[in-house]
Amino acid sequence: MQPIFVLVHSPSVGPSTWRPVADRLAADGYRVRVPELLDVGAGEPPFWPRAVAAVRADLESVPADAPLVLVAHSNAGLFLPAIRQGLRQPVAASVFVDAALPARGGSTPVAPPELLDFLRPLAVDGVLPRWTDWWDEADVAPMFSDPEQRRTVVEEQPRLPLSYYEQQIPVPAGWDDHPCSYLLFGPPYEEFADEARARGWRVARLPGEHLHQIVDPEGTARQLAELTGSRPSPSIR
Repeated sequence: MQPIFVLVHSPSVGPSTWRPVADRLAADGYRVRVPELLDVGAGEPPFWPRAVAAVRADLESVPADAPLVLVAHSNAGLFLPAIRQGLRQPVAASVFVDAALPARGGSTPVAPPELLDFLRPLAVDGVLPRWTDWWDEADVAPMFSDPEQRRTVVEEQPRLPLSYYEQQIPVPAGWDDHPCSYLLFGPPYEEFADEARARGWRVARLPGEHLHQIVDPEGTARQLAELTGSRPSPSIR
């Protein structure tokens, strides 16, 4: 049975960061899902169970024996072990795309101390600005290829509580009992790509900015297929 690509966006942004790749994969004959994690930061912590529940709910109609390829971008990489444990479907492969990596065991902080030091002065009544508002225009503009694309991504972003970034996400033992790989776009994620190599994972590079998947969905889709050895189903081409 052909695996279903499950494209998981960072809760800091929204599902539109994956939709161009989803459209490309579907056009190439692959099955694909894009769960929506926009409400992960609502309410009180812990927040990670909401990410697990959102992905599980999106896959409710998918048969229990259907294999999945989990693809996590950016901050979503930290949630992938918990998501994998919370699904009833088997996971055939996982791909981290310009993503933070979970610890090898125990739990993983969502933000390292230096990022928390940067974020705390930005919070107003415990709530942060949208992710793209953290950075200078010189850093944000190169991530987008056209104004409409930028408007869609920016307007969709949630304003997360600071407590979201202060949480720890559990790393269940044995979550990586399947092939894992890493797709690097560029700095500052080289250190995670190096760690992926140290774990024996396959690593590929597609040079670009952090949201390169919306700029080059065709190249990103091709890399996902190559890293996972996936082939489209003739019946849906």
